[in-house]
Amino acid sequence: MTTDLTPAGKKVYDAIKKLGATSPNALKTADDVMRAAGLPKGMTNNALMELVAKGYAKRVAREKAAGYYVTK
Repeated sequence: MTTDLTPAGKKVYDAIKKLGATSPNALKTADDVMRAAGLPKGMTNNALMELVAKGYAKRVAREKAAGYYVTK
């Protein structure tokens, strides 16, 4: 299913799922995902953008930090 993702994208996708961010009510910030994936911030942000662009995750703009959750 996630075969079209980069290794970092796959790692971040798995981290979001592991954190339980699977709906708009269970958003996780990029920092949460970064810690769970064990990747540098820049790499995590690029991977999050990749997931959003390919439809694997959604980004929800909020007052402080944007939140993310997986859609597939």
